[in-house]
Amino acid sequence: MSRKNARVLAYQLIFGYVFTKVKNDELLAEYQTDDTLSMDDKEYIGRLYEGVVDKYDELIFHISDNLHGYTIDRVYKSDLAAMLLAVYEIKYMDDIPNKVALNEALEIVKDFSEERSSKFVNGVLAGVLKSL
Repeated sequence: MSRKNARVLAYQLIFGYVFTKVKNDELLAEYQTDDTLSMDDKEYIGRLYEGVVDKYDELIFHISDNLHGYTIDRVYKSDLAAMLLAVYEIKYMDDIPNKVALNEALEIVKDFSEERSSKFVNGVLAGVLKSL
């Protein structure tokens, strides 16, 4: 499996967390025992998901601080999950270039959200990059 596919699986976990604020250890465990995933993919998914859950409030702050004319409650949950993923990668995962984190988040938004969302997410993430 590719890193891109692993990122989508992590996104799905984060998307669920955005709604419930409850960590889904069962689904994470399923991913960790999935034979189609490489060990690197499993580690990446776990690191990303655990990190977003652990740093959720801080990541929300960075995103909220770069929303202009919006509140965090008005952001589509699908967009928010992608931004949480990207901001965590940008801030805490030095092995992932910032441009890759941003571009991959935009690809996820294009696949899982509204057509116009990619411009919005791009603007917010560009602001986060500048502020960090």
